[in-house]
Amino acid sequence: MEANLHQNNHKTYCNSEYDELKRVILCEPHYMTIREIINETQKQFKDEGINIDLAVEQHNHFIKILRENGAEVILLPYHAKFPEQVFTRDIGFTLGQTVFISKMGSNVRKGEVGIIKQWLDDEEMSYFNLSEEKIEGGDVLIDQDTIYVGLSYRTDQKAVNHLQSILTTYKVMGIPFNEKYLHLDCVFNVVSPEVALIFPPALDKKELELFSSRYELIEVTKEEQFTLGTNVLSIGHKKIISLPINTEVNAQLKEKGFEVIEVDISEIIKSGGSFRCCTMPILRENGVLKK
Repeated sequence: MEANLHQNNHKTYCNSEYDELKRVILCEPHYMTIREIINETQKQFKDEGINIDLAVEQHNHFIKILRENGAEVILLPYHAKFPEQVFTRDIGFTLGQTVFISKMGSNVRKGEVGIIKQWLDDEEMSYFNLSEEKIEGGDVLIDQDTIYVGLSYRTDQKAVNHLQSILTTYKVMGIPFNEKYLHLDCVFNVVSPEVALIFPPALDKKELELFSSRYELIEVTKEEQFTLGTNVLSIGHKKIISLPINTEVNAQLKEKGFEVIEVDISEIIKSGGSFRCCTMPILRENGVLKK
């Protein structure tokens, strides 16, 4: 594992998936295309393709909603050679006060990490470069002292072991799931200390029992899993950004006291990612840490 030599200036902190979102990294989808099929959703939309103008318009509206709710949105430069760049979640993740840089599991995405490293260097922010084991941010979910890491063809057990050796104050848990669903956040997501979204068919009995012992589970249907019903973004104060099309998920969230902010990014999800995939939080604020 390599680290750059900048001192951490405390611009970074994440200890959950649901504390108030203060700083977040996105990238506009100007070159978004299904060039190389890397997930089941893309397979469905390969022939139809993606309307770039509509995708950019929807993404800009999403940015507007984030800013209106108090988040500083950082936009990475986009490049024609990186068609998946809109999904900034996977290039890195923040655990505690450390930004980790992923080792991307897909060849079409490997060059993206250089862009986030350049931004972090320019901001004089420290990071750890996970260069030895495959890991992508869509497989990493944090809930206080527990970190769930999905075991997929993008993320391996060696990465779980490595994170555990570094993050000694956390419990890092490897979570196997059906790899056809790409990342853990496509089948599971924690939206509060008590509530999580889950698509049960993607997980084994052991993991289902684990999650049911820790959370009130909102089960997502097969249809709403396809439209990425678990891949919502919590922005704090029980506010959740979700797709309008996922009516059952949204209704159940509202029943549990969440405010659901419906935003349409239906063109972007054709490439297999939704709100969580499109965001890389670097600062979430809770009652303990203030900006």
